[in-house]
Amino acid sequence: MRRTKQQAEQTRQQLLEAAEQLFLAQGVAHTTLEQIARVAGVTRGALYWHFENKAHLFHEMLNGVRLPPEQLAERLGQCDPQQPLLALRELCVEAVQNLARDPQKRRILTILLHRCEFTDELREAETRHYAFVNQFIALVEQLFASPACRPLLHAQITPVLAARALHAQLVGLFTDWTRDRALFDPLADSPLLIDSLLRGLVPGWQGPPA
Repeated sequence: MRRTKQQAEQTRQQLLEAAEQLFLAQGVAHTTLEQIARVAGVTRGALYWHFENKAHLFHEMLNGVRLPPEQLAERLGQCDPQQPLLALRELCVEAVQNLARDPQKRRILTILLHRCEFTDELREAETRHYAFVNQFIALVEQLFASPACRPLLHAQITPVLAARALHAQLVGLFTDWTRDRALFDPLADSPLLIDSLLRGLVPGWQGPPA
């Protein structure tokens, strides 16, 4: 039985790897389940045993690497209440730096941002993805609205605007770097980029201690 489970998991991983390869090369909309099964070296029946449809497969591929909005949403709930802005800053820097550190995350984020059209076939995956994004924005808004952060914000910046500004910067950095890696260095530049935004939101922001 254990061997059977191991073989089933191996087949599942083969399908996910084949989907990643094809989605990156020709786009999600132009990739069929038949092509994925063929590249993975399995039958269509085996594919449908693991995945209900393309939306299910695509969603599981995204879950496999924990894309930045999802990871941030999970960890923001555990921010240090004494230093919430510093914790938020470190999470954002880490998310951008992971583009350079994690090749699979980079590939899958490239698929999501540049190789995917959310057609009717992918409507379920689209709904789930944006639910994670909205969760992240809501958690950041709650953090900025907390008693430890709200008094630090610029007088004209509400927690709502602060959360949307931070999210917009992250999405912009993800999108730009996966499009053109020459635009900036995620490892060296992300702390400076995140701190520059926080200085606009929080007067006197100095970043982490030297």
